[in-house]
Amino acid sequence: MDHGSGRQEMHGDMDMDHDAHQAGHGSQEGHEGHEGHGSHGGSGGHGAHHAHMAADFKKRFFVSLAVTLPILILSPLIQSVLGIRENLAFAGDQWVLWALSSFVFFYGGWPFLKGLFQEFAKRQPGMMTLIAVAIATAYAYSSVVVFGLKGKVFFWELSTLVDIMLLGHWIEMKSVMSASRALEALARLMPSEAHKKMEDGSVTDVPLDQLEAGDRVIVKPGEKIPADGKVVEGVSSVNEAMITGESVPVKKSADALVIGGAINGEGSLTVEVKKTGNDSYLSQVIDLVRQAQESKSRTQHMADRAAFWLTVVALTAGGVTLAVWLVVMGRDFAFSLERTVTVMVITCPHALGLAIPLVVAVSTATSAANGLLVRNRAAFERARNLQAIVFDKTGTLTEGRFGVSDILVFDQEKSEDVILTLAASVEAESEHPIARGISASAKKTLPVTDFSSITGKGARGVVDGKTIHVVSSGYLREKDIQVEDERTGKLSSQGKTVVYLLVDGKPAGALALADIIREESHEAIAKLKDMGIQCMMLTGDNRKAAAWVSRELGLDDFFAEVLPEKKAEKIQEIQERGLIVAMTGDGVNDAPALARADVGIAIGAGTDVAVETADIVLVRSNPQDVAAIVGLARATYGKMVQNLVWATGYNVFAIPLAAGVLYGYGILLSPALGAGLMTVSTVIVSINARFLKIPT
Repeated sequence: MDHGSGRQEMHGDMDMDHDAHQAGHGSQEGHEGHEGHGSHGGSGGHGAHHAHMAADFKKRFFVSLAVTLPILILSPLIQSVLGIRENLAFAGDQWVLWALSSFVFFYGGWPFLKGLFQEFAKRQPGMMTLIAVAIATAYAYSSVVVFGLKGKVFFWELSTLVDIMLLGHWIEMKSVMSASRALEALARLMPSEAHKKMEDGSVTDVPLDQLEAGDRVIVKPGEKIPADGKVVEGVSSVNEAMITGESVPVKKSADALVIGGAINGEGSLTVEVKKTGNDSYLSQVIDLVRQAQESKSRTQHMADRAAFWLTVVALTAGGVTLAVWLVVMGRDFAFSLERTVTVMVITCPHALGLAIPLVVAVSTATSAANGLLVRNRAAFERARNLQAIVFDKTGTLTEGRFGVSDILVFDQEKSEDVILTLAASVEAESEHPIARGISASAKKTLPVTDFSSITGKGARGVVDGKTIHVVSSGYLREKDIQVEDERTGKLSSQGKTVVYLLVDGKPAGALALADIIREESHEAIAKLKDMGIQCMMLTGDNRKAAAWVSRELGLDDFFAEVLPEKKAEKIQEIQERGLIVAMTGDGVNDAPALARADVGIAIGAGTDVAVETADIVLVRSNPQDVAAIVGLARATYGKMVQNLVWATGYNVFAIPLAAGVLYGYGILLSPALGAGLMTVSTVIVSINARFLKIPT
């Protein structure tokens, strides 16, 4: 791993020996911490890296703490306070105190000292600089006193300060490890072996890396599917919740596609492998999550600049504090130096360095777990400012299939269910798209005899001894059959296809067919409009059909009869109104429009996450996910702002308090207490990021 040149968004720089825990605002964009994600090996990424760092800080903390105990006992101030000075003092005790303190300084303080040199090498002084300067100043001054300079030693303050900083870093690493393990958690969804069906019919357990496209594997009930593929035999329900966020198990039978990592239900499946390794859906998702976590947020650039200037402010404030207490207030050097060290420690921009990366990591992992895949981090951040969202109609707002939208009853002795059942029974014998739409809309069908197709006009058959015709308006005109019902004209004006049901030659009812509007579309549009976003529709369908869908959903505008190559021009027209626009489509014929929009959202991509023209890929064909991604973008920005306000605003109170402005009221912070407060601020930022959720 080359952490020296890349950005580790989760926590700043740390080289391979993990000794130098850097400030969170270093530039590290080329991080290479994910060996093996393509093969789903979960041991080589951020999780193991942070676990190693946490273990290192833990070890240094406990060793330093053990050495600090005799340092406290040997410190003159502590002995005087406890009244044990005469009992414990011995010749050379200050040299022993110095030796023990030197160990804590070099062993416990080594991550910070090394970080100082690394920050200066990159000309980016930050948190490590402040801590290192503080402990080095205290140690150097105290050492000089031991060697003969008149003054006061700071060994117990130095040791407790190092202990607190190590403890703070250990706690912090534990608090961020769960977010950094997002990739490893995804990788662990894959099983270790697959039941491969051999050519002779036998079944052999093989490692996943031995599977190839075309192999067939057996997936037993309760097992994880080992690779992306197609079901060739068996019926079962598959739980894809951990991969796509689809909460309801999905029924799978022959020819259905399955995703590696999903959990098989009650049935046994034979699956033909289609994708393995880096080509699999899960690997693509892992790669997208990694890229999104490592990409620099615009807000992060602002935090980086703030952290740099906060470091400058801390060093300046420390110098001013020393001068004021020493020169203006006339206090001794030891007292003044202690105030200076406290200022530099309490002002460490650690919380500021973690404020944005933690939110980025949590939001990316949360979105991926719910089937919302961020390909372009900058576009995701723009989504919070969206003013208009343009939807493709067919397959996005609608199901992309003909279905019965209205049933008219002319014969009052019959119900809507009877009309639909009779029509579906006859049409079940036909392969025409309208016939399939009617059949699919019915709950049941009845036996049909003497079926025949009426070319270009419909179909007929005998059901329960009655002759049933399902025909077009052209057939009625040809046979001079009159249907006087204004409702049929209204349905036709909506762009719907109207067919008529004749029973023994008499009109009994009519069925209107249209591209069925998804049930989720209504709620999705309502949510987006509640967010203050204009909702529009773009379609190549006829104007009447588009107008009906627009009215049903309450859209603000629509564009009909638009050719695929002209869709991008329509997006540009909307942008010229001064609106920030997102385009939502299936990513195929909508590609130019997706690319032209400020935010391109491919919906219903399924296992094809490599939609090159989209900024955000939504796995499911659910328009509600569009509202979810906008809500998450806004919530993510809100968390970023909260963390930034806390991480910077806390210093407004912390710096004066550390400098000793309340000394006249008996309030004075020690360096160790200042370090404790700084650690608390960092933990608050970490916890706040963890509470990020998709708004409901």
